Amino acid sequence: MDVRIGVLHSPKELALEVAGTAAEVETSVNDVLAGKGGVLWLTDVSGRRVGVPAERVVYVEIEADGATKRVGFGPG
Repeated sequence: MDVRIGVLHSPKELALEVAGTAAEVETSVNDVLAGKGGVLWLTDVSGRRVGVPAERVVYVEIEADGATKRVGFGPG
Protein backbone atom coordinates (compact mmCIF):
# COMPACT_ATOMS: atom_id res chain seq x y z
CA MET A 1 0.00 0.00 0.00
CA ASP A 2 1.11 3.57 -0.61
CA VAL A 3 1.46 6.08 2.21
CA ARG A 4 2.03 9.79 1.63
CA ILE A 5 2.98 12.13 4.48
CA GLY A 6 2.83 15.90 4.29
CA VAL A 7 5.57 17.55 6.34
CA LEU A 8 5.29 21.08 7.73
CA HIS A 9 7.46 23.64 5.84
CA SER A 10 8.42 21.08 3.17
CA PRO A 11 7.35 21.55 -0.45
CA LYS A 12 7.39 17.80 -1.13
CA GLU A 13 5.51 15.01 0.54
CA LEU A 14 7.11 11.75 1.64
CA ALA A 15 5.90 8.79 -0.40
CA LEU A 16 6.40 5.23 0.82
CA GLU A 17 5.26 1.80 -0.26
CA VAL A 18 4.55 -0.01 2.99
CA ALA A 19 3.73 -3.66 3.67
CA GLY A 20 0.94 -4.41 6.12
CA THR A 21 -2.61 -3.22 6.48
CA ALA A 22 -4.11 0.24 6.42
CA ALA A 23 -5.38 -0.34 9.96
CA GLU A 24 -1.83 -0.97 11.24
CA VAL A 25 -0.52 2.23 9.66
CA GLU A 26 -3.52 4.21 10.90
CA THR A 27 -3.01 2.89 14.44
CA SER A 28 0.67 3.86 14.49
CA VAL A 29 -0.13 7.34 13.13
CA ASN A 30 -2.92 7.84 15.68
CA ASP A 31 -0.66 6.70 18.54
CA VAL A 32 2.11 9.11 17.59
CA LEU A 33 -0.23 12.05 17.06
CA ALA A 34 -2.00 11.33 20.36
CA GLY A 35 1.29 11.90 22.17
CA LYS A 36 2.39 8.29 22.71
CA GLY A 37 5.59 8.85 20.74
CA GLY A 38 7.62 11.73 19.46
CA VAL A 39 8.43 10.39 16.00
CA LEU A 40 6.33 8.59 13.41
CA TRP A 41 8.47 5.70 12.15
CA LEU A 42 7.48 3.72 9.05
CA THR A 43 9.43 1.05 7.16
CA ASP A 44 8.96 0.69 3.42
CA VAL A 45 9.00 -2.58 1.48
CA SER A 46 12.73 -2.30 0.75
CA GLY A 47 13.61 -1.93 4.44
CA ARG A 48 14.21 1.83 4.49
CA ARG A 49 13.06 3.42 7.78
CA VAL A 50 11.65 6.92 7.67
CA GLY A 51 10.96 9.02 10.74
CA VAL A 52 8.94 12.23 10.93
CA PRO A 53 8.58 14.24 14.15
CA ALA A 54 4.93 14.16 15.24
CA GLU A 55 4.68 17.95 15.46
CA ARG A 56 5.71 18.22 11.76
CA VAL A 57 3.07 15.83 10.35
CA VAL A 58 0.49 17.83 8.41
CA TYR A 59 -1.45 14.99 6.77
CA VAL A 60 -1.21 11.27 6.06
CA GLU A 61 -2.80 9.64 3.02
CA ILE A 62 -3.17 5.86 2.98
CA GLU A 63 -3.98 4.23 -0.34
CA ALA A 64 -4.74 0.58 0.33
CA ASP A 65 -4.90 -0.57 -3.30
CA GLY A 66 -2.94 0.54 -6.32
CA ALA A 67 -6.03 0.65 -8.52
CA THR A 68 -5.91 4.43 -8.86
CA LYS A 69 -2.48 4.43 -10.50
CA ARG A 70 -2.74 5.33 -14.15
CA VAL A 71 -0.28 5.44 -17.01
CA GLY A 72 -0.84 7.34 -20.23
CA PHE A 73 -3.13 10.09 -21.40
CA GLY A 74 -6.47 8.27 -21.67
CA PRO A 75 -9.65 9.47 -20.00
CA GLY A 76 -9.85 8.74 -16.27
